[in-house]
Amino acid sequence: MGSLEVEKTAIGWAARDPSGVLSPYTYTLRNTGPDDLQVKILYCGLCHSDLHQVKNDLGMSNYPMVPGHEVVGEVVEVGPEVTKFKVGDIVGVGLLVGCCKTCRPCKQDIEQYCAKKIWNCNDVYTDGKPTQGGFANFMVVEQKFVVKIPEGMAPEQAAPLLCAGVTVYSPLNHFGFNQSGLRGGILGLGGVGHMGVKIAKAMGHHVTVISSSDKKRQEALDHLGADDYLVSSDNEKMLEAADSLDYIIDTVPVNHPLEPYLSLLKVDGKLILMGVINTPLQFVSPMVMLGRKSITGSFIGSMKETEEVLQFCKEKGVTSQIEMVKMDYINTAMERLEKNDVRYRFVVDVAGSKLDQ
Repeated sequence: MGSLEVEKTAIGWAARDPSGVLSPYTYTLRNTGPDDLQVKILYCGLCHSDLHQVKNDLGMSNYPMVPGHEVVGEVVEVGPEVTKFKVGDIVGVGLLVGCCKTCRPCKQDIEQYCAKKIWNCNDVYTDGKPTQGGFANFMVVEQKFVVKIPEGMAPEQAAPLLCAGVTVYSPLNHFGFNQSGLRGGILGLGGVGHMGVKIAKAMGHHVTVISSSDKKRQEALDHLGADDYLVSSDNEKMLEAADSLDYIIDTVPVNHPLEPYLSLLKVDGKLILMGVINTPLQFVSPMVMLGRKSITGSFIGSMKETEEVLQFCKEKGVTSQIEMVKMDYINTAMERLEKNDVRYRFVVDVAGSKLDQ
């Protein structure tokens, strides 16, 4: 996995407490082990779950914490047992950097459900040291948890696909919603939601964006290519749309009622939860019983699916819509993200930033 014989210094931006404010932080990386890559980080996306982590919303945060799990970089060193990558490759690293490799999920190549998975930040690696994320200049990662960015794909465009993209692709693929002709709903039009619209459209689906207000209608229809737009408070339109959708991807990261959206599903339809919410959600059981509907969840995607979504997006010409910022803007970006004031994903130009000030 790695050795502590020679430690290298990295500079990142870390939160020190639940205020979530990030500032420069110097720490050590483990030596590049036989199966490891050292990656010079070029870009890193900002995900809503980074906010949850730095602010200790789930009560599990450890500080100092360098967040960031949509990491794109260049390989600068490889261990002697690395076979998939070489120095100079442009690669991606997502949320996971370790798993047990022996449990059922690991053996089925769905390591994101391993009970002993290791997060890329706010966790403890096998050497007993804290893991730190992608808002930094370097990281060391085992080759299993690295993917190659397809040739010709802009690296900054690839960053959101490593979390937001695969988070949508995985359930559509797993639940059989990857054939054309289906009718899908995307609830919430943020970083994950906008990738949901683009990927579902690329699969040949009729896509309805569902939102709490009308303010994103033009963006959804004209810029992202959605086919329809529903405002959840418009009771008449919601009633008209009842029993019309095969699935709904629910990306909303705050508490919200489920019944209005369950009513939109056809018989055997699925409401797929993706937002990280730290309070209980409620619904009345007849809403699922009387249509044999399912409420289910999905968590990021496997390494295999991450490779697949990158290739899918390259072949279909799917791109993410990003706002590029430097690291000295990260705290403002987090404030804006909390207010949903971004179209649709912040990506930090890490290599172009002065990390030590």
